[in-house]
Amino acid sequence: MNRRFGFAAVGLAALALGACTPQAQNVVVVPSQACDTSFRVANNSTMTVNQLFFSHSSLAGWGTDQLGNSVLPPGRFVNYRAANTGNYDFRVVWSNGQAAEIRGVNVCRASQITVTNRGLTAS
Repeated sequence: MNRRFGFAAVGLAALALGACTPQAQNVVVVPSQACDTSFRVANNSTMTVNQLFFSHSSLAGWGTDQLGNSVLPPGRFVNYRAANTGNYDFRVVWSNGQAAEIRGVNVCRASQITVTNRGLTAS
């Protein structure tokens, strides 16, 4: 068999089979478990938190103080829901002006940011 003829025959066969295949359909993939982006910030330190910032890790700045005109006294907590999934950075500023940060917290996995006298932890 001639090579040129062999390739042409294979090509025609592929075209004929392609005409018999069903049309493509849209497929919707549903994740087995949706990401819950809600989290709690708990102040387990002995100082009042005057400012709280969090932003997606892909952003350059901190944005606005999430506490606004409020503060977070020792032993208290606040609940939030992140706008997007992924990693977030957190920063607190205590009443004495000292600050602490934690970066790259996956809000799909961590449901609490805990403020301690030593800094911030995620769990």
